[in-house]
Amino acid sequence: MEYHIDGIKYHIFDPTGNITALVETPVDVKAQPGPAEQIMARHPRVEQVGFVRRADDNESGFDMELRMAGGEFCGNASMCAAVWYTEQTSEKGHVCGTESDRKQAGKVVLRVSGASAPVEVKFTKAAENLYSTAIRMPQALDITKRSFSAGALTEELPIVRLEGISHIIIEPGSLYSLLMGDRKAAEKTVRQWCGQLNAEGLGLMFLQKETEEYVLTPLVYVPGSGTVFWENSCASGSCAAAMYLAARSGHKADVTLREPGGVLRVVCDPAVPGAQLEGRVRS
Repeated sequence: MEYHIDGIKYHIFDPTGNITALVETPVDVKAQPGPAEQIMARHPRVEQVGFVRRADDNESGFDMELRMAGGEFCGNASMCAAVWYTEQTSEKGHVCGTESDRKQAGKVVLRVSGASAPVEVKFTKAAENLYSTAIRMPQALDITKRSFSAGALTEELPIVRLEGISHIIIEPGSLYSLLMGDRKAAEKTVRQWCGQLNAEGLGLMFLQKETEEYVLTPLVYVPGSGTVFWENSCASGSCAAAMYLAARSGHKADVTLREPGGVLRVVCDPAVPGAQLEGRVRS
């Protein structure tokens, strides 16, 4: 849906509840936090803001560019950006994919903040304003364990470091799983640990196994935009959880994650770089 504020044009998307605003009006990078704050103040459900532009004719290797307000990497916003791009090109008669039936299909290649290589998003138009999307997420830089302290507690936790953002995995056996019941303490802790790691963004991924699926509750802090959210879904955090599970088992992981905003699926093979994440985007 299209909106305007102080001469800035933006759109709001729903990728599995992780409500995302994308600004298409050009804004200088240093000035981006201002309109991002205005948009989030006007729309309290918006959890993140990105800035998009289509690639120039003389640029090659990608179709469009996405920069998050905090300079971090975001998988959900990348899928939204691909939907924005295909809707814009469709309106101008340059459909990505085929129009022979109601299910448009295609792919968009993005240059995204926090990622050194282009990011590819595939999509299928499932219904009016609804897209099934799949994104090839970048490989983890490393998956290690590190000692973390908060108050009187000290414990080793798994951390998955991605380009543009890192995620700490917290399972029910961890002492820090108690942070789920004290959100104020959890928000203080994620800020503290992000500073210690000097990370562009940090997520605490509370991960619990339930029968044939996992339940994931994501808390994400981005210092560049000053935002901390208990997100309805987190694409990079979901991939981090699947990468951790695959690395721990040494086998391919096909993981269904039930999150507050819906379900995401991640397929990760330790022998193949990166992971594939599948979700839905409503425009």
